[in-house]
Amino acid sequence: MGQKHLKISIAIVIVCVSAISLYFTTVDRRRRRRNRLSCYLSFEFKPQSNFKRVLADNSYSQFKHFKVSDCSNAQSSNSHPYERDIMAMLKNPRVDYSLFDEISVAGMSNSHVWVESESQLRELVDILSEEKVFAVDTEQHGLRSFLGFTALVQISTQKEDYLIDTIALHDAFHMLQSVFSDPNVVKVFHGADSDVLWLQRDFHIYVVNLFDTAKACEVLSKPHKSLAYLLQNYCGVTTNKLLQREDWRQRPLTEEMVEYARSDSHYLLYIARCLIKELEAKDKDKDIGQPKDSTPLDVRFHFLPEASRRSNTISLQLFSKESDAFPTESVASSIISRYLNTQAVDVSKFSGPQFQNQIRKLCAWRDLMARIHDESLRYVLSDQAIVALAEKKPISEREIYTIISAADEDNDSLPSSFSAISPSPVICSHWDDVHCLLTEGQNNSVDDILRMLLHKHLGPNGSCSLSTFNYNLLSGSNLKLANGLMSMQNGVRSGKLVTRKASRELFVQKFSCKAPVYHNCKIYASDGRLLCYCDHKKLEWYLSRNLAKLMDDNPQAVMLLFEPKGRPEDEDNEFYIQSKRNLCVSCGESKHYLRYRIIPSCYRMHFPEHLKSHRSHDIVLLCVDCHEVAHAAAEKYKKQVATEFHIPLYVTKVVDSETPELQDQKVGVSPLQLHTAAMALLRHGPRMPSKRRDELMEIVRTYYGGREISHEDLETALQVGMSPQKRRKFDKKRGVSCKHFPLSTCSDEVLEDNSVNMVEPSNHYSAVTSGLGGSMDATDQASYVQLVNQPETYVKTPSLSSVKDISEDTFATNGESMTPATSGTSDVKDVILLNTENINPLQATVDGKKYNSKVSLLGHGPHGKTVVDYLLKQHGEEGIHEFCQRWRQVFIDALHPRYLPGGWDVKHSGRRGFGEFSVYNPAKKASDPIQG
Repeated sequence: MGQKHLKISIAIVIVCVSAISLYFTTVDRRRRRRNRLSCYLSFEFKPQSNFKRVLADNSYSQFKHFKVSDCSNAQSSNSHPYERDIMAMLKNPRVDYSLFDEISVAGMSNSHVWVESESQLRELVDILSEEKVFAVDTEQHGLRSFLGFTALVQISTQKEDYLIDTIALHDAFHMLQSVFSDPNVVKVFHGADSDVLWLQRDFHIYVVNLFDTAKACEVLSKPHKSLAYLLQNYCGVTTNKLLQREDWRQRPLTEEMVEYARSDSHYLLYIARCLIKELEAKDKDKDIGQPKDSTPLDVRFHFLPEASRRSNTISLQLFSKESDAFPTESVASSIISRYLNTQAVDVSKFSGPQFQNQIRKLCAWRDLMARIHDESLRYVLSDQAIVALAEKKPISEREIYTIISAADEDNDSLPSSFSAISPSPVICSHWDDVHCLLTEGQNNSVDDILRMLLHKHLGPNGSCSLSTFNYNLLSGSNLKLANGLMSMQNGVRSGKLVTRKASRELFVQKFSCKAPVYHNCKIYASDGRLLCYCDHKKLEWYLSRNLAKLMDDNPQAVMLLFEPKGRPEDEDNEFYIQSKRNLCVSCGESKHYLRYRIIPSCYRMHFPEHLKSHRSHDIVLLCVDCHEVAHAAAEKYKKQVATEFHIPLYVTKVVDSETPELQDQKVGVSPLQLHTAAMALLRHGPRMPSKRRDELMEIVRTYYGGREISHEDLETALQVGMSPQKRRKFDKKRGVSCKHFPLSTCSDEVLEDNSVNMVEPSNHYSAVTSGLGGSMDATDQASYVQLVNQPETYVKTPSLSSVKDISEDTFATNGESMTPATSGTSDVKDVILLNTENINPLQATVDGKKYNSKVSLLGHGPHGKTVVDYLLKQHGEEGIHEFCQRWRQVFIDALHPRYLPGGWDVKHSGRRGFGEFSVYNPAKKASDPIQG
C-alpha cells in the first residue's frame, strides 16, 4: 500500500510539473508571438521621426509649393514662386563671370566647419549673403524613407567648406532660403536636376541664378559629364563613388565619407572657372573665324550664355508627388514584363490573370506599407521577391521568409550595410498580411484589401504608430470611406453616382493613354546643342536612315548628322528643350491622362502647313475630369467665335440641289425638320390626317428642290443629320454594310434633338470691331452659303476623337502615334451633309461621289474652314497667330494649369520651316511617311 501511494504521489507531482511547464511555455510563446507581430518601429528609431516640419508626407495629396508674399510673383501655391526672376535671367543674363577669375585650385585642408546648431546656421547665412558665388552639393538618403530626405548639404566658398547636418537642422534649414533665391549670388552645382527638386521637397528652397557644370560640359561636347571625370581631369583628384551609396544618416560620419562629401563641393568652383574659360574661348574663336558678311545660325549661338541658360532652366522645375491613389499599376506591369521576357519560364503558366493579379496585389501592399512605415519600396520587398512569392504561393511564415531570402541573395540594389537584412523588418512584423494576400484575398479587390490593411495598421487600435509622414494618409482614406458610405445611404442618388463612377472608370480604361506619352529622349545638333526632347520612334526614324548617331542609351540621345532647318533659339522659346512629365497639366493626376488639343481641330486642320505641322506645344495631357472642363470651355468659346464672325457653328439648312437653277437660291430646310418629317411619313403616313401629311411632304419636297418624292427619297432624307454612330446602328439592325449609301430601309429609332445646337441664320451681317474684328463681307457670305447648300455627300469619320489626338511637334514629339481625328466629343452630335467637291486637298471617293477627308462633316467642320479662310484673307498669318493665342488663353482661364511644361507660353509662335530631312517635310511625308 505504501508503495502504491508513493507511485500515485509521484505521478501527481509529474502531472503538476508538466501542467505548470506547459502553461508557462504557452504564455511565453504567446508573448513572443505578440512581440514578433508588433510593428518593428516600436523599438527602432529613425532620424526622420524627429522632423516636425515635413513638407512632403507619404499621403496621396499634392505637394504645396512655397508662395512668396508678393502675390504677383506666383499665381498659386503650386506655381514656381520665383519664376519671374528666373525667366528674367533666361532672357537677359546678368552674371559677371569675371568674378570666377579670382578662384584658384587648392587642395583640401584638414579643417572644415561642421554646422549642427541654429546659431551656426545663422552665422552661415550671414557669411553666404556676402559672397558672390558658392558651390553646393547634397547627399540624400532614400533607402529608409519613402520619398527620401536630404541628410547632408555641402557648401563651399573660396575660403571654407561647410558641412551642414540637415538631419539635426531639418526644421531650421529653410533659413537659407533667402540666399539660394538671391539672383545676385551664383550657385554652382553639378548635375542639379535632382538637387533643386530635393531642396524644394524638404525645405522650400528654390535656386535662382544657377550654374551647372554638367550643362557646361554638355555645351562643350565633353566626352564625359560626370563629376568624377571633371575632378580627375581638372584637379587630379580621384574619388570613390561607391561612397555615394553609404548610409549618410550615420553620425558621426567616417573620415572617408567627410573627405568624399567635401571634395564634391570644394573643387566645384575651380572646375566652373575652367569650364567658363573654355566657353569664353569658344565664343572668341567663333567670332574671329566668322566672315563679317556671313550670318549662319551658329553666329547666333554663344557658348557661355547657352550654358547659363540651360543651367537656369533647371531651376524652373517643380517637385511633385504621385497624386493618384495606389499608383502601382505601372510598377506591376513593368515587373510582369521583365519577368516574362528575361526568365526561362513557362509563359503560358505564368502569364495568366491569377499570377498577374498576385503581382499587382503584392505591389499595392508594398506601396502602402512603404508609405505607412516611411520606407523605400526596395527595402520593404524587392521586385524579385514579389515574383517569387506570386509564383510559389507560400502558405506558412517559414516558407515566406525562405522564398524572400532566396530571391534577395543576388540583389545588389541594397548597400552593403543592408544587404544582409532579408526579409526586411516590415515583412517580419507583418508577414500575416502577405499570407492573407496570397491565400484569403483571392476574391477581394485591391482597393478593398488596402483600405482594410490601412485601418488595421493605422486605425484607432492599429499596430503601427502614427507620424507626420503617415497621418494624412489615414485622414484621406477616412474621408473617402465616409463619402462612400454616405452615398450608399442615399438610395437613388447612390445608384446614379455608382453608375457615373462605373462609366467614368470604363471611359478611363478604354481611352486613356496606355503607355507614357513623353519618353524624353534627346536630339542634339552636330555642335552639341540640345534641339529638343522627343519619343523613341523619332530617334529610330533618324537612326534607321543614317541621319543621326546614337550618343546615349539611358535615356536615349542622338546627334544629328546634318544641319536642321530650325533651332530652338529661332523661336525665342524654351518649350522644346524641356523634359516633360506624364501627368495632367492642370491637377497633376498621373494615373491616367488623355491628349487634349488646345486649339480645336475644326480650325487647326485648315491652317497652312507651316503653322500647324506636328507641334506639341498645343497638345497637352489632361485627366478625364480636367478634359471635361476644358472641352466645355472650348465649346462655349466656339459659340462666341460663331457670333463674332457671324459664321454659324452648324448648317441651318440643307438641300439636295441636283437642279442647277436652285443651287444659288436660299432654299432648304433644317436637318432636324427634314428628319422629323421623313420619320413621321415613313412610320405613320397612311394613318395621319391629309393636311398634316401634306405639310410634312412639303418640307421633304423643299429639300429635294420641289420635285415629287418617292419612298426611297424619304428613307434617304431620314439620314440627313444622322451621326455615324446612329448610322452604324441602323446598318447593323438591317444587315446593311455601313459602306453603302443610301439605306433602303429606315428605323424606328429617333435621332437626338439637334435643335439646341442650331444657330439661326442672320438676316444681315453687321461689322464687328471687337477681337480680330470684322465680319464676313458679301463675297464671304456667298461662299459660306454656297458651301452649306451643296448636294449631300456621306463621310465616315471617327468619333470620340478628343481622346485620340496625334501628338505633334517639330523635333519634340513625345507621344505615341495616333490617327487624326476631329476635336471635341460634342462634334459627333450633328452631321452636316455637304458636297465638298470644290475643296480640293486629299479627295477620296465613295460610291462615285468625291469628298474631302480633311473637311470633317461632323459638327463644326465647315464652320472651322470658313473661319480660317476668313482670317487668312482679312488678316493673313498674323490673324491665325492671334486666333491661337485666344484659344490658349481660354484654356488657361478654364483650368489654371499648374503643371505646364517649362517654356509653355500663350504667345508661342507656331511658325516653322521644313529642312531637307525633316520627318514632317511634305515631300518626305508623301514618299516616306512617319507617324509620331
